[in-house]
Amino acid sequence: MRMRPTLSWTPTTADLLPGTTDLEPVVDALSTGGVLVLSGAGISTESGIPDYRGEGGSLSRHTPMTYQDFTASAHARRRYWARSHLGWRTFGRARPNAGHLAVAALARGARVSGVITQNVDGLHQAAGSEDVVELHGSLDRVVCLSCRTFSPRHELARRLEAENPGFAPVAAGINPDGDADLTDAQVGDFRVVPCADCGGVLKPDVVFFGEAVPPQRVEHCRRLVRESTALLVLGSSLTVMSGLRFVRQASKEGKAVLIVNRDPTRGDPHARTRVALPLGAALTTVADRLGIAIDGPAD
Repeated sequence: MRMRPTLSWTPTTADLLPGTTDLEPVVDALSTGGVLVLSGAGISTESGIPDYRGEGGSLSRHTPMTYQDFTASAHARRRYWARSHLGWRTFGRARPNAGHLAVAALARGARVSGVITQNVDGLHQAAGSEDVVELHGSLDRVVCLSCRTFSPRHELARRLEAENPGFAPVAAGINPDGDADLTDAQVGDFRVVPCADCGGVLKPDVVFFGEAVPPQRVEHCRRLVRESTALLVLGSSLTVMSGLRFVRQASKEGKAVLIVNRDPTRGDPHARTRVALPLGAALTTVADRLGIAIDGPAD
């Protein structure tokens, strides 16, 4: 099963679900527990990581790397690793925001059964969430495409620093996939390093556009949906099929789908409600109404 490289979606009138500020349907669903969370880039914007498609989203200035381009072109890999290496310095310092902390608190309070995240930033785990499925992988791991050896991102960062001393261009922005916006001139002759074990091509352990989500991961997520009482979508436009399929599954199984997202989503026709409020404030309010205390981020 492949993740469709869909970068945009234009809603029709039939797709539109009017946004509301009423949080009671979300509170009601969580009050009985067993709610599965599906999160997208929008939950991390309050941590300083922009989303793809909202106002000022990165797709207006940046096309994410595709698996086909990365594997076919040494030039594309050099451009990617230069941008990702610079972006990692900022991306790796991002901290969980009120939305991540509220999700973790709701899980500790037995209201949330688990989290499927489309994000690659690790902020749910940093906030204290334990049952997190990283649908698209994580930027803090690197994999060799030849020998399949995994290694920590900080090790690669150290090697890239050594090969590219003084590399510190000023980026126009940072994107949800960890890329920094750099021109080809800024990338220059950036040096990419090979796998330390076999000399193969290194890739972040994330699912690029056009790449397959591992089928066992998809099936694990489908099981989580089957075992849940409802699906709560947080900060995702659901443009990409990798997340939308779980919304469709939940709806087909007769489970309530509740969405908290400022803008219309591709999943709105399947949803009971879409709450158009900022995520941090909305989830903090929900936790408060349920009597759930929100702690600080995990160390």
